[in-house]
Amino acid sequence: MLTLTDNAADVVKKIAEQVPDSAESGLRISQAGSEEEAGLALTPVEAPQPGDQVVDDGGARVFLDPTAADLLGDKVLDAQVDPDGSVQFGLGQQA
Repeated sequence: MLTLTDNAADVVKKIAEQVPDSAESGLRISQAGSEEEAGLALTPVEAPQPGDQVVDDGGARVFLDPTAADLLGDKVLDAQVDPDGSVQFGLGQQA
């Protein structure tokens, strides 16, 4: 199952806090584009979609659609906030 670094957990919580009026909010990772040109999209959402795998790391909630869950099952999500406030996410292999 996907795990989060402390930095990623903090960033995910801050992003989820921007979703109005939702106690179930989180960051959803889903397949973007067609299967031939598969990529992943990260979107703040009010709640998980049916079939999503839910990763809850100390209140940082990440929802993975089935494709993302398969791709990221053995990964670690990290995040870095640049001086201008933009966020960069990265993936690493679990130890």
